[in-house]
Amino acid sequence: MSDQISVDLDKDIFAALIEQHEVQRKWCDQLESESDFSKRKAIFKRLKLELSAHETAEERHLYIPVMQHDEGLDLSRHAITEHHEIDEMIETMEDGRISQETWETTCADLIEKVRHHLREEENEFFKQARKILDDDLQQRLGALYQVEHDEYEKRHAAD
Repeated sequence: MSDQISVDLDKDIFAALIEQHEVQRKWCDQLESESDFSKRKAIFKRLKLELSAHETAEERHLYIPVMQHDEGLDLSRHAITEHHEIDEMIETMEDGRISQETWETTCADLIEKVRHHLREEENEFFKQARKILDDDLQQRLGALYQVEHDEYEKRHAAD
């Protein structure tokens, strides 16, 4: 893995987020279709890292700027609540005391929650946020998001 972080300055915050949403969808699809439990746990670990990196950077570089506007408060609060629900499912799955059956059930719930959240963001939140944030800020936030996302993944890849 290179120490160089690649930033595509042509991507605004929404293009950068949607690109990572596609990565999350790919991990969810693989997690859902894999039948071998040990392989599923490895895929889950990759999905968890991606979700954590995405959530951290997205909240800082999209939700917080949107929340600075009255019309963005409820929008951002709802999305942040869904992030916390996803985090709680991940915590459950990482609890070594749960049964495989509980892990599998929680995993299915997690996949559904992630897919729901991505759809909702892309179809509702992003449309509203585009109206709230000016074009120049959308571009700058895109670069900031990409850097923070990639730095987070590098720092936590060995965890």
